[in-house]
Amino acid sequence: MSLDSRITEHRNPRSAQIDLATPDEIVAIMNAEDRTVADAVASQRDQIARAITIIEGVFRGGGRLFYVGAGTSGRLGILDASECPPTFGSDPEMVQGIIAGGPPAVFRSQEGAEDLPENGAAAIDERGLNDQDCLVGIAASGTTPFVRGALFRAHELGARTMVVACTPVSSDVTSMVDVAMVAITGPEVVTGSTRLKAGTATKLILNMLTTGAMIRLGKTWGNLMVDLRATNIKLKDRSERILMESCSISRDDARTLLEAAGGSVKVAIVMHRAGISQEEAAHRIHEAGGLIRRVVGDP
Repeated sequence: MSLDSRITEHRNPRSAQIDLATPDEIVAIMNAEDRTVADAVASQRDQIARAITIIEGVFRGGGRLFYVGAGTSGRLGILDASECPPTFGSDPEMVQGIIAGGPPAVFRSQEGAEDLPENGAAAIDERGLNDQDCLVGIAASGTTPFVRGALFRAHELGARTMVVACTPVSSDVTSMVDVAMVAITGPEVVTGSTRLKAGTATKLILNMLTTGAMIRLGKTWGNLMVDLRATNIKLKDRSERILMESCSISRDDARTLLEAAGGSVKVAIVMHRAGISQEEAAHRIHEAGGLIRRVVGDP
């Protein structure tokens, strides 16, 4: 296996005796390996920042962000996409995850689903991807045929393209992407199990991509989640607490204000801070490009 060019397929000498280890020793070995992940991601800071800038532009132009992956990579893309609407109040179509094998592969491995590049291309066509959109191919090993097929098709369609990988990717891939984010996480504790360090690095990068772009769109005020959707009791409570803190009002007043704002925390803040109607608050937010700091100042 050491002859494989993919670093994620190399054997890790630090875990070679892990089958003889006690539970405490297994934890120590894995924790030591996991500590290296943040540095691997940090090595890609410039590339990730560039990707955020591109994604922000895509969103402002009305385009969408697609993640494409197989196995763990696909599941992580779907996870990140599914968490954007409740966190940032974004349309579910704005960020989408595509996994080789379709929805069943989220819960159970679909062997062989990732092996055909034409399946990746077909998945892109099914979503109607166009030159206003952005596609991020996620392939820990850098070689997944499904992901490569999707990237090639997106490139043909004129979409912005990116790749997230944890081992060096080939020149035919880097030549067709706008940004290559390659966090070299090294051999896994269990050889080839990219759900471990590679998966952790991927999750960190995806967190930055969508969070960074959404922040740039004005989905936060400082570090407050002002565009969240109060779709459950926890998020309703958070909405009220944000208003209580930022507007110095009671919970009852926060509830009343939130109702008057049509459930929008952002609109409620501007209404209260500026002493204006819901309609005027929404107008001023729109004029400010979604950034309420431009309307009411600091949190």
